[in-house]
Amino acid sequence: MNKIQLFFLLRKNTKLSEKRNPMFEANQYGKFFGYLMVAIFAIEFIALGTFLGWIAATEADEPNMIFYVVPFLLILDFGMRFMTQQTPLMLVKPYLLTPISKYAAIDCFLVNQILDMGNLVWMTLYLPYVFIVWCGGITFWTALGMLFLLHLMVVVNSQWYLLVRTLVNQSLYWWALPALFYGALILPFLVLPDDLSDQLFDSIADILKADVSLWWLFLTFSVLCLGLFVINRRLQMQLIYDEIGKKENTNLKTVSEFSALNRFGQIGEYLKLEIKSTMRNKAIRSRFIQGVCFIMFFSLMIAFTNVYSSSFERNFWCLYAFIFFGAVNLTKVMCPEGNYIDLLMVYEENILTLLRAKYYFYCTILLLPLVFTLIPVVTGKFSLLMVLAYLFTATGPVYLLLFQMAVYNKTTLPLNDKITGKNQMENKWQSIASMVAMFAPVALVFILQAIFSDDIAYLLLLLFGLAITLSEPLWMRNIYRRMMHRRYNNLEGFHATR
Repeated sequence: MNKIQLFFLLRKNTKLSEKRNPMFEANQYGKFFGYLMVAIFAIEFIALGTFLGWIAATEADEPNMIFYVVPFLLILDFGMRFMTQQTPLMLVKPYLLTPISKYAAIDCFLVNQILDMGNLVWMTLYLPYVFIVWCGGITFWTALGMLFLLHLMVVVNSQWYLLVRTLVNQSLYWWALPALFYGALILPFLVLPDDLSDQLFDSIADILKADVSLWWLFLTFSVLCLGLFVINRRLQMQLIYDEIGKKENTNLKTVSEFSALNRFGQIGEYLKLEIKSTMRNKAIRSRFIQGVCFIMFFSLMIAFTNVYSSSFERNFWCLYAFIFFGAVNLTKVMCPEGNYIDLLMVYEENILTLLRAKYYFYCTILLLPLVFTLIPVVTGKFSLLMVLAYLFTATGPVYLLLFQMAVYNKTTLPLNDKITGKNQMENKWQSIASMVAMFAPVALVFILQAIFSDDIAYLLLLLFGLAITLSEPLWMRNIYRRMMHRRYNNLEGFHATR
């Protein structure tokens, strides 16, 4: 069997395994909402590509203008992949004991990632741009070369993401790698004096004006793609064997007691458990770090640039900053506890205390996005009333909705299986709750703004969120009672998925 036949065989096996998965129906719901998000972004990208192409072909008379904004687009692409794309090595585990070459299996899955349809999303921006500048006077072959180069940049970015994602899963210190890279890429334009920045910008523009430069760039990125492919091939094979072999780091670490929480009794003990789970478990810790970086990046970009200047975009990103941690963790509430759910059933109302501790913990970490969103407030992009309205919307109706998942979740979530484990929605209600939490508050704001002024709309949303936040003891106990009515069904599910 050659590699081409193996590639199609593994691709077929992957699709069959997804269909045979008991969670296939739930994943279908997740895919539907994912496609809906992609459709929304595609409409925006088509409009943006048309707008940039029109400026490049008529006003600026600069067909290569798209390459001035490509670095920022690639940074956005890099960040979005952390929400939607996992490492492909979870698919390799079943083939480690087969007679096929392990490197051949790795190659097939890496090639499958390069050919992934998700890489074509950016074509919704690039195609309108290239078509308009082609109509504006550049040759067909130059337009075609520009299109292939732009797509190759996205493919290289996918391999770069895969490398960073794999390293970050091993140690948080590897976050310094993308920070240094993107800092070196952007900081010169922000730190240098205006005259030096203009000279640097003009030098880059002179290089891009020559058609031959596009072919040199194409060759450079081809070499980069090949180099990153080889590095990923070797690195991920080594790491997959380490994880399958359960290779552990035995270095002694200092254990924090968090004695300040002792005054809160049993709730304090569960708060310690949440903090230590976030610090120690790779699955939870990586999602937390990704959220902090993602929220900080978009807050700074909105504060100091003109991107996302529409009312919907600003409302959506302000809300998203506050619901991110809940959307990625609270949709799976009680799934990590499925590993030891039997112990939590020993004492009466033990789980109620745990749920309240989780609520207090996730309310407390909202102080981080609050600090980040104050930066756009200072620059005049957000209003303080809007930020407070979405803060209490998160602690109130959004958390009320997400904590309902404690009633229906019955799939145990492994804590440390990052590469060979899957990270999908366990039931359809998780996808529905996540999407409602992201869009319903923004829709409510627009309805209120159509009736009242902006300040009155945000004030009403703030009071509504504050009322639900203060009534937390009532609705949390209701969730606990319903959860106890389903406890035997949930226990059976937790036991079956350990």
